[in-house]
Amino acid sequence: MTRPSIGPRPTPSVSDTEVPVESETLPAGYSARTAELDDLEAVHELESALFPEDAWPIDMFLAEISHPARRYTVVEAGGELIAYSGMMAVADTGDVQTIAVRPGHEGRGIGRWLMNRMHEQARAMGAETMMLEVRADNPRAQGLYTVLGYEPIHERRGYYQGGVDAVIMSLDLRAGADRTEGSNR
Repeated sequence: MTRPSIGPRPTPSVSDTEVPVESETLPAGYSARTAELDDLEAVHELESALFPEDAWPIDMFLAEISHPARRYTVVEAGGELIAYSGMMAVADTGDVQTIAVRPGHEGRGIGRWLMNRMHEQARAMGAETMMLEVRADNPRAQGLYTVLGYEPIHERRGYYQGGVDAVIMSLDLRAGADRTEGSNR
């Protein structure tokens, strides 16, 4: 999971136009939509379960979901929230703020779908580059990002709780359509 830098964030001047969710590209039985305030409790519960050391407080999710320059998406199956993602764009750069998929639903293309969704949203907001931070000890996430065309560009020492380094990765959004071939792992 990528984690944002905590601190002031500039507010870009963008329209609040949403990129349509293409649910038909998700596996059967899954649906996606723009996150709403009513989703906060379920998002925070999943966040806390998956990332107990690095979990965002619920008020941070409130600020993120409510912000007009951020785009948050949730994925559901059987009436249960099983994944979420969030991105922001400032000028020509998009940033993956967060992404998570509930265990038991991993490896089905949901993370890839959420990443591609964020790429579409960032392009619609004028971004030409997408950035993210990922734990150095999370090879599965790094593998997905690499398959999607991200390249490591820097490392932040001790960025995460427990002193774990962050690998900063970048994707040129101008390079064309997102990669959809390859492994999901």
